[in-house]
Amino acid sequence: MPWVEVSDYSGQSGWMPGTDRNARGRWYCEQLEQGKILFFRQPPFRIPAEDREFLVSQKHTGSRLHKNISYRPGQDMLRGFSDDEANRDRVHTIMRQYSSEVTRFVSQFLPPYANNLIMDFASFRPLEEEGRDLPLHKRNDLLHVDSFPSRPTGGGRILRVFTNVNPSKERVWLTGENFSSLAQKYAKDAGLPTFAASGTSSLRGRVIHVLSRTGLPIVDRPPYDRFMLRFHDYLKENEAYQKGGEKERMEFPPMSTWLVFTDGVPHAALSGQFALEQTYMIPPHALVAPDAAPVRVLEKLCGKSLIN
Repeated sequence: MPWVEVSDYSGQSGWMPGTDRNARGRWYCEQLEQGKILFFRQPPFRIPAEDREFLVSQKHTGSRLHKNISYRPGQDMLRGFSDDEANRDRVHTIMRQYSSEVTRFVSQFLPPYANNLIMDFASFRPLEEEGRDLPLHKRNDLLHVDSFPSRPTGGGRILRVFTNVNPSKERVWLTGENFSSLAQKYAKDAGLPTFAASGTSSLRGRVIHVLSRTGLPIVDRPPYDRFMLRFHDYLKENEAYQKGGEKERMEFPPMSTWLVFTDGVPHAALSGQFALEQTYMIPPHALVAPDAAPVRVLEKLCGKSLIN
């Protein structure tokens, strides 16, 4: 089982008596970075029952464009919710509070990351995952590792905190083999040598500089982030991997919470409805097991730096 159930942390009260907070926090960081999923049977932070009930009660329609309602903490902005203003304001408040509560918890639970959390988006996933009609690269039910087109990490990690707020139904995932094994099998075929060889060209830098001066939203991604975007798509496209790759089924019960580095743990959401999620970027200098980071695994395979 790739998850580690956390039993020495008790919600709002924090660490159990007698627990060495810093030592245990570092150990949990190491487990995460090495590909484990940290699992809580109940949320280790506050989610008022009335907020959960309100979210679940909202009527949601399927959309090929918006699979989530997203909240951007940096701008205090809600996206993807088009109901009346009163409901929108309530959802905005709930998402703001959820993001704040999760951040307080992560800072306390994982001390090595506390002063290094780079806030990314939070989301509410109101749609049933099973049977969704989405383009191949947007499908959640295919094993993949995460990379964000508009937010390169520069070799940092993508930490995500999920909470299943469905009152009666589990959320079902598949998880795959560890990233090192995955990369050894598929990175070369996915084009790693090409990305490593072409990533630092001065021509590319000049082109990006010229385009950025036009006002276009150009994001300069290092070779690592460009490859990870390709790897995300490659894995979803690879029928042999999807059918025959190592995988394990995981069921997250109602009101459970789990933490995972989704850039390093291949995962797929097979079914489930109503999940809350908060994402963080963890910079390389804050990692406690940096050699387990995908960027280091890939650099060892190709023999070149992927972030310069």
